[in-house]
Amino acid sequence: MRLLTVAAMRRVDAAAIDGGVPGLALMEAAGAAVADRARARLPAGGRVVVLCGPGNNGGDGFVAARRLAEAGYAVDLFCLGEPSKLTGDAAHAAGTWTGPVRAADGAALPSCDLVIDALFGAGLSRDLDGAARALVEAVNAAGGPVLAVDVPSGVDGDTGAVRGSAIRAVETVTFVTFKPGHLLEPGRSLCGQLSLADIGTGPAALEAGLAACAPLYRNGPELWGRDFPRLTAASHKYTRGHALVLSGPATKTGAARLAARGALRVGAGLVTVASPAAAIAENAAHLTAIMLRPCESADDLDDLLTDERLNVILAGPGLGTGEPTRERVAVAAAAGRGLVLDADALTSFAGKAPLLAAHLADGDARAVLTPHAGEFARLFDGTDAMAEGADKVTRSRAAAALTGAVVVFKGADTVIAAPDGRAAINDHGSPYLGTAGSGDVLCGLIAGLLAQGMEPFAAAAAGVWLHGDAGLRHGPGLIAEDIPELMPAVLRDRVESTRG
Repeated sequence: MRLLTVAAMRRVDAAAIDGGVPGLALMEAAGAAVADRARARLPAGGRVVVLCGPGNNGGDGFVAARRLAEAGYAVDLFCLGEPSKLTGDAAHAAGTWTGPVRAADGAALPSCDLVIDALFGAGLSRDLDGAARALVEAVNAAGGPVLAVDVPSGVDGDTGAVRGSAIRAVETVTFVTFKPGHLLEPGRSLCGQLSLADIGTGPAALEAGLAACAPLYRNGPELWGRDFPRLTAASHKYTRGHALVLSGPATKTGAARLAARGALRVGAGLVTVASPAAAIAENAAHLTAIMLRPCESADDLDDLLTDERLNVILAGPGLGTGEPTRERVAVAAAAGRGLVLDADALTSFAGKAPLLAAHLADGDARAVLTPHAGEFARLFDGTDAMAEGADKVTRSRAAAALTGAVVVFKGADTVIAAPDGRAAINDHGSPYLGTAGSGDVLCGLIAGLLAQGMEPFAAAAAGVWLHGDAGLRHGPGLIAEDIPELMPAVLRDRVESTRG
């Protein structure tokens, strides 16, 4: 699913109106969608409080209030600001409400079964203060269920940031398509369940909006399913790629094994762990289908890579930091194969992102970087990717443009960004994935998909989604070793169903 920025969504509305759809019809459809979701949460004859703001979001609230009252629900409507100051379609919608309008001036709200938050939409351009902030905080303090219109009031629709204070909703109804702020934290957590309504803008208006912003997606099989590896009767282990995972010393081999297991389980035909000679026995005690090769230095790695069947290299988990790792990365990058860099490989270039970029450019590597927030900050210190006030998508795009690599900026709202400006936000995951070694498996999944021929952006997005699906399936008690073992079920149930 393509996501639209706030400005692009305004373009959709304008294009729909220019195309002959009355603005009031869009508002009626939006208010009706809100009323429908409210009815799904209300008991018969239940009481609802509708909070209307000074703009079109408030107009949607007036429509929803009217429809709920007509359906037999008890509705208390509060307006922030003077209703007489509403203009355009919002003023017309307010005029169709025949019940009392109470001032939302900090007075205690009545008890109710549901609050509808139609105060401010995604385009909020300043921090909430004064009466608006007091009202938001009063709603949160009351602790009752809130249905938000467009976004919870106080959430920035483009970044997910909180503008001073923000409503915590159990559900958010939005229109046409999702916005970045619905998926980026903390907005994602504040939105609750997301519901999407078609309000009749039409496909031509949507295309106008999509043309107005860089490609940004909600991560899912529809984004990368067509590129997912497909086996045929002629497939065999040598057609499915060979991933080489670099291991550290004997005391730090577990991370590389987790990554290797992930690569094998996601479908790579062959996986080899290359480690110092002193660590081979430790790795051999835990590995069966995964092969082992000695590798003490960058020169040894260079010798290994004379075998062109090794089409993907994964470096970082448990490898150690410093110059020896930088040398290995330089050799791996110069080989021009698929390359996944994580953990120690990224930390070894702390503050040296331009040097890493030069290495990647030298061999035209098909590279994916998978930093968590701390690794990202260390690697990109002093670059545009760490510009003050930039949101996570903007930072990820800047990092990808600088390095020429796909960047997987991990977290509850993982962002995948390509050097050409494409980006995706992943909300398909579980907090149970926050466990030691989980990230090592993720980079292994990405490496295994690269080995099978997926292009880097698709491989990264698919790996993130599959990793998240495993976490959702397992739930409490998940440890990293569980994730590769869940791949057969994930691949069978989720991926096979996307293939035509």
